[in-house]
Amino acid sequence: MKKLITLLFLAAFTVTVSAQNAVAKMEFKTDEIDYGTIQKGSDGLRVFEFTNTGNAPLVITKINSSCGCTVPEWPKEPIAPGKTGKIQVKYDTTRVGPIRKTITVLSNSDTPTKVLKIKGTIIEASR
Repeated sequence: MKKLITLLFLAAFTVTVSAQNAVAKMEFKTDEIDYGTIQKGSDGLRVFEFTNTGNAPLVITKINSSCGCTVPEWPKEPIAPGKTGKIQVKYDTTRVGPIRKTITVLSNSDTPTKVLKIKGTIIEASR
């Protein structure tokens, strides 16, 4: 009986240790996108691609942008280990001038806060 209890304890301990070592890890191809110089009214959609290089599902809980002119969209379902995901960012290109905005990603990753950046310049459309 003592042996059985010891075996059950070891099995439970192993499962607990394995669960404690599970971690999601979000790795981006790039953390900054440069729009370059684009004309007013151009397509403002850009995509940040990432991979979950951890060993637990990755969940993005929230994304904040530094301005209402930058609208992010992200996967609401968990990203499995080894799988990729995309965060789409749409900038309002009707505003002429420089672009310098941040998008803050909150998740269950080993680094729970990640700041992404967009930059560029919007000029008046040529006639």
